[in-house]
Amino acid sequence: MVHRVLGVPYICLTVLFLPLLLQGVEILDPGQVVYTETKTNGVVGRGVILECGPTLPDVYIWGFTQPGTDTIRAVVYNFGKGPKIQKLANELGELTVISNSASLSIDKLPLAAEGVYTCQALYDTPDGAKLYYYYVFLRVLVPVTKPYIVMSDSSPVEGTSMIMRCGLENGTRPINYIWEQESRESKVTTMAEIYDDNQFNLTDVNRNHTGWYRCLASNQVNQQRSDRVWLDTIFGPDQPQIDVTPYSVTERGYSALERETVSLLCQASSNPPSQYVWFYNNSQVFTGPQFTITKILRMHTGHYACLAQNTYLNTRSRKTITLTVYYPPDGAPTCLILPTNNYTDLALLCTWEGGIPAAALRWTPYVFEKESEGFTNITKIQKGQDTANNSVFICQGSHVASNEIKSCSVKTWAPYGEPKCSAYATRNNEYLMLSCSWEGGLPRALVWWSSSTGDMQGTSEENANILVLRSSATYSGKAFVCHAKHPLVKETKQCVLKLEAPVLVTQRSAMTVYEGNDVQLSCVLSRNYPVTEISWYNNQKQHVNDSPLKYVLERAAAWTNLTVRETDSETDSGQYWCSATNAVGGAEIPIMLMVKRYPMPPDLSITRIMYNSRQRTDVDLDWQLQTEGELTGFFIERQRLPEPAKKRNTDVPWQKLVDLDPDSRTFQINNLDPNGAYAFRITAINHRTIGNPSDIKSPADPPFNAYPAVIGAAIGGMIIATIITILLFMYVVRNRNNNPRLHDLIFGRQNSQSRENINFPEDEVPGTAEGERGTGEPGPSATPAASMALPRPTATPTNLPPGEEPVNVTITVMASS
Repeated sequence: MVHRVLGVPYICLTVLFLPLLLQGVEILDPGQVVYTETKTNGVVGRGVILECGPTLPDVYIWGFTQPGTDTIRAVVYNFGKGPKIQKLANELGELTVISNSASLSIDKLPLAAEGVYTCQALYDTPDGAKLYYYYVFLRVLVPVTKPYIVMSDSSPVEGTSMIMRCGLENGTRPINYIWEQESRESKVTTMAEIYDDNQFNLTDVNRNHTGWYRCLASNQVNQQRSDRVWLDTIFGPDQPQIDVTPYSVTERGYSALERETVSLLCQASSNPPSQYVWFYNNSQVFTGPQFTITKILRMHTGHYACLAQNTYLNTRSRKTITLTVYYPPDGAPTCLILPTNNYTDLALLCTWEGGIPAAALRWTPYVFEKESEGFTNITKIQKGQDTANNSVFICQGSHVASNEIKSCSVKTWAPYGEPKCSAYATRNNEYLMLSCSWEGGLPRALVWWSSSTGDMQGTSEENANILVLRSSATYSGKAFVCHAKHPLVKETKQCVLKLEAPVLVTQRSAMTVYEGNDVQLSCVLSRNYPVTEISWYNNQKQHVNDSPLKYVLERAAAWTNLTVRETDSETDSGQYWCSATNAVGGAEIPIMLMVKRYPMPPDLSITRIMYNSRQRTDVDLDWQLQTEGELTGFFIERQRLPEPAKKRNTDVPWQKLVDLDPDSRTFQINNLDPNGAYAFRITAINHRTIGNPSDIKSPADPPFNAYPAVIGAAIGGMIIATIITILLFMYVVRNRNNNPRLHDLIFGRQNSQSRENINFPEDEVPGTAEGERGTGEPGPSATPAASMALPRPTATPTNLPPGEEPVNVTITVMASS
């Protein structure tokens, strides 16, 4: 079986030999199949040729097997009708078949083109068909890119280790690495050659490793050299070397003459280069390697130190020399007087330092005393009891380099007056400070504190002494004594402080005020030392300083007044506190403030409320007090009733219309809506106290306007009728003889049985009434009508028939206006 012998998949052989079988090609024994293996290299991006036999086969197929797999995929085939390139060829680069051969040309090789290429070639020979397998193993090489150097530390410290790595972006291994060093003198040295390892280790780095470094990387394709990288070894500084010019050495070091120019040069090996700082007697005087002193003076004598610093390593080295300048002392001696022997004696100190050699000194007037002479400085002890106040002492100094005698003097004097004491506390009274001072004097006086029992408190100080004590109520009522001593004063001076906790008093512990008025509360400090201020707290235990608009403070040395403004009965009533605290105690006293409301104003009622016209725009309102009481005014409120019910509604707010004086009892409300319905009430007020509102009433409509006219017309008609009737009666009486029948008809017959004899009718008003008013005005009960009396007939006819006798009648007409 052919396909088993060849080891090729059946379908591949079928595709290969099918055209030949159709053409009648005879396939020989499979043992004649020839296998050929070759290896070739290609470079990424370049071209390569893969050969399939020396001549063009009659039939061939190129297949590709990717590394790591067993699958063969067809790339190109030719069954006698020309090559056919498959889609797979696009992934393997720009693939073409060389004309007149079965060889493949691949340009612009990608890395994906690496693998096994199999060419199955069939040749038709006179001896029959022959089958060849050409295996071409293609390796795609990548050229090395330009390397770059990565240092673990580009500035290693001398004595440490560091690593340099030659980095590559691409390159097919194996790669050879060569490390080169270029020194500051441009000398190139090969430091190491490492095969297939890009790391170069430097152990124990020293200053000789400083320089430029390059990395040369190479493989089968090419070689590339990196850019140079600077390796800077950090070291130093070494011990400095100081050179002094001019050069002069003494047993103490270096020396120079006054006003010479002296140059000091400092050098120390270091990378980065050292920075130099010069010190004179531990004080920095210059920065830089060379320090030059022009015209050196005596003050320049001392120790000169050069400090070399490596700022990168923060390391330093130092060297010090001593430079002595020869000079005579400057100026004049210095005199000083100090207390000694527990402030009973005086120590006279004279100093004239500087100059070589030292100056000679002595005190006068004690020139013959041995202890009064010396060099550089001398001290003389002078008894305090033997020294008068304002004594003067003189110190004389001489030097071998000078012919001039120089001197100084000192005057001793006692402090003025007496010691002064005071006490004060720190903030928040945490500590109590007792201060005592006795200013002036030379030397200064010694001051110290003691308790009243004589125990010393704190330490002793000169001139002034402050004793700090932690605040405590146990010090209240206790005394502290300040002692002061001076050598010229035989007795010790004293001043005494007595500490007292605050004691507060007030003139009135309870205050009453009506609401709305201001009230003043007072508080007095009767005892208090050290001095402190009075603090006020309101009825909520809040400091009054937090409400400056509500409270006004008036202060003096020992008293404080608090004014509560515009008092309110609800918020301002209660206990107010006057408080004072110093370092030895505190006190507070309460002051009760009662803010009273003014008495309740009296209740009132609306007596009349009515529209004053049919237009219903103005209302007349009258009211009266139901009870007696104090009041300061009224205010009227209005409530507009909702439509359409026009009933009172408690949800409708009341609108305040006007404030009125307490004497008002009536008011006219104007500008109302004629279509609206209103309710009104009035309330009395007494200062800030509001009384109970009156009953709520709505205005009534005015009465009909024609009623008074009708009444007036009726009354006028009655008056006119009355007058006419009286005139008629008078006419009949006066003309009774002319018209007897008319007279009898009205007054009746004279002989009538029913006649009544009226001598003094009660309605008649005689000429002289009671009280003798005959010619006077009518009495209180009289009216204009009552003053008019009808005349009485003088004769009564007697010739009338029976039953027709006249009856006497008196008619009184009352007329009202």
